[in-house]
Amino acid sequence: MPVTQPPAIRLAGVRKTFGPVVANRDASLEVAAGEIHALVGENGAGKSTLMRVLAGMYGPDAGTVQVAPQGAGALRDVTGWTTAEAIAAGVGMVHQHFMLVPTLTVAENVVLGQELTKGLQLDRARAEAEVRALSQKTGLQVAADRPVSELSVGEAQRVEILKVLYRGARILILDEPTAVLSPPEVRELWTVLRGLAAQGGTVVLITHKLDEVVDISDTITVMRAGTTVERIRTADTTPQAIARAMVGRDVALALDVMGAGDELHAERVERRAASVEGGAVAEAAPARGRDSTLDARRSALEVTGLTVAGARRPNEVDGVSFSVAPGEILGIAGVEGNGQTELLEALAGLARPTAGRIALAGADVTALGVRARADAGLSHIPEDRHRRGLVLDWSIADNLVLGLQHRFSAGARLDGRRIDENARRLVREFDIRPADPSLPARALSGGNQQKIVIAREMTGRDYHVLLAAQPTRGVDVGAIEFIHDQLRRARAAGKAIVLVSADLAEILALADRVAVMYRGRFATVLPRREASAERLGPYMTGAAGAEPAA
Repeated sequence: MPVTQPPAIRLAGVRKTFGPVVANRDASLEVAAGEIHALVGENGAGKSTLMRVLAGMYGPDAGTVQVAPQGAGALRDVTGWTTAEAIAAGVGMVHQHFMLVPTLTVAENVVLGQELTKGLQLDRARAEAEVRALSQKTGLQVAADRPVSELSVGEAQRVEILKVLYRGARILILDEPTAVLSPPEVRELWTVLRGLAAQGGTVVLITHKLDEVVDISDTITVMRAGTTVERIRTADTTPQAIARAMVGRDVALALDVMGAGDELHAERVERRAASVEGGAVAEAAPARGRDSTLDARRSALEVTGLTVAGARRPNEVDGVSFSVAPGEILGIAGVEGNGQTELLEALAGLARPTAGRIALAGADVTALGVRARADAGLSHIPEDRHRRGLVLDWSIADNLVLGLQHRFSAGARLDGRRIDENARRLVREFDIRPADPSLPARALSGGNQQKIVIAREMTGRDYHVLLAAQPTRGVDVGAIEFIHDQLRRARAAGKAIVLVSADLAEILALADRVAVMYRGRFATVLPRREASAERLGPYMTGAAGAEPAA
């Protein structure tokens, strides 16, 4: 479809390779000034690489890049330009993985490279005042004087966007910007983007959330296997049609509803699950052998009065109690930074609680470390795959046995043949791309890195409790469908699952019970049939008081 307004961006015939990996092949993109344009495709389709070529991070091996300076006027050839030249021309990119300095404050990160000085010193007061003003103007609220190390993932995302806007970006590239935002925060971001577009700015949005694509974009470019395959006017399409263009087949999308089978399952769970009533939990089952099947009437995971200290609040987790039955998914919703991360890290053994008790199948594991909890039947998909889930310079094969090396050893040495066989099987089953187990994890897209973690944690252990933190963050629609199916299969096999997700639609599509976490506590816990975005939203923002847990 031709661009009707003057173009602000035009990329044609772009090719970019990294050794044997072809990221882009004859890729093209054209975006009009004042337009919000969605760039979609499967993991590994080449979206982020193409945008990094536009932002000056990579030089293309072939093809041309043209940009209108400051997003308006005649196009000029900028092929092979640098990041500094792109920023000077008003092109800014917010990356999927944050590029912030943890030891600096929010204001110091935002002005980094454009420091406001008083003599030879940074004028912190002025920097903080300017960042506060920009934060209020855009609705991206975050305290200017807070160290970045103390921020939640969602707050860090806001700082990344503020940093680009502070530099006067008129062409804004956002790579999975809503992956860590709550529904109210997404609406605030949409307001910012629409305001920028209304003033003649241009936005390119990379996202796997197709409902958001339809909600916010004007036009869409679809990429597949490094090549542009289709350009669509958003008003003329649907999420299902976009998914079909991306994947080449019909895809079941996660919706804010449960299927009939899920509803029946949720009703069965309601009848049998050990429920949370006013903070009390059902009496735990006696410890059982690792190879035995847990009694579906007993708790697989029981948490009592769990408290975890933190940097933002005295207690990031404040006396939380709940239980999860075998064959149940407990979904935990909430705005990022309300204790969800600290809760799962305490359950996984990565953070030490200051009070409370954690039991797996009735056995107290509160004092045990990560390895001992894994041996007791706990598996963990971490929120931050780079920090907790992968060694980026190791191969795909080695990352698929990370933490499981003792199971792939022959005497005192690792069994390379078994590790390679395991990797080839999981690469095939989980459609990890490129399908070369010898490649370093760093060479893969974010979504394919996530598939490595999920493949390892859902197949490498004989677990009966799975902690799943943001399991589909940065993953394409085909992979989301696959991961959701794996979670449902695990539930059907009697596994107990604690699912934390910033995507409320994902929670509502999978969970049997839904808890909302606010300021370290469960504001409410509802059976799925009583949960909806409208009912949960006020609890997520603190507008509704806590009600007795169901």
